[in-house]
Amino acid sequence: MQRAAYILLTLTTLFWGGNAIAGKVAVGHISPMLLTGLRWTFAFALLLPFAWPQLKRDWTKARSSMLTLFLLGAVGFTAYNLAFYSALLYTTAVNVSIEHAAIPMVIFIANFLLFGTRVTWLQVAGFILSVVGVIVVASHGDPHRLLSLDLNQGDALMLLAILFYGGYTVMLRFKPDVHWQTMMLALTGSAAIASVPFVIIEFATGAGIWPDAAGWAVGAYTVIFPSLLAQAFYMRGVELIGPNRAGLFINLVPIFGTLLAIALLGEAFEAYHAVAIVLVMGGIGIAEWSGRRAHG
Repeated sequence: MQRAAYILLTLTTLFWGGNAIAGKVAVGHISPMLLTGLRWTFAFALLLPFAWPQLKRDWTKARSSMLTLFLLGAVGFTAYNLAFYSALLYTTAVNVSIEHAAIPMVIFIANFLLFGTRVTWLQVAGFILSVVGVIVVASHGDPHRLLSLDLNQGDALMLLAILFYGGYTVMLRFKPDVHWQTMMLALTGSAAIASVPFVIIEFATGAGIWPDAAGWAVGAYTVIFPSLLAQAFYMRGVELIGPNRAGLFINLVPIFGTLLAIALLGEAFEAYHAVAIVLVMGGIGIAEWSGRRAHG
């Protein structure tokens, strides 16, 4: 069971690392709100013929949890991606990738404060290492920038995205006991609906960009890999080993995202990026090892 979870969660973070690259390539080729809306609309359309029979079987359970499902889709799929793609207008894919490591911090804190979820001291130590790594990259190697609130607009938007996805992960404990196909259909449909007002506002304010060929290619990648495959894999991983341990795997996004950004986008790799990666990977190693011991 653990091995299956590890494989699924590693693939999830690989696809999400690629999503940072896609979001950066999208700049100037498709606007963030439209990319989010098209991503979930096409994901829903592709899922519909396969998941519809399962939805009918799960309808009683799903119907009673419609509000929960809509909120999960709106927060975890729509709000997160709006902030994520907007962040890439102002900061690098390397920064965005490494900043993903703050998501477990939100999960740990929320689970502890809201549900009293027990954590070990080693998990806390791993968590602190990851947080320090995020501080290093968000401040571009100069923590005094955080104290003076001198943050790049893109890095600030990414921190907002982190709050959204951390909240979504914690909220997954309230999802109905339905098949993953039903869950994905409900969430992608909810995300598509929730994105409509933002797309309207984007074009009404003159910020909308209709996709060209590169924009459509980016959209296709986001639909198949970080949307359909990664989200399904992530939900299954959470089911297998729990949200605290599954959330830690998000710290692999810095590795994949950074390597892809350097190889495909030619982005610079600074010394503070190396320090941050060592810290976040050390954090995930310590916390996951402790989690395995605590759960036998």
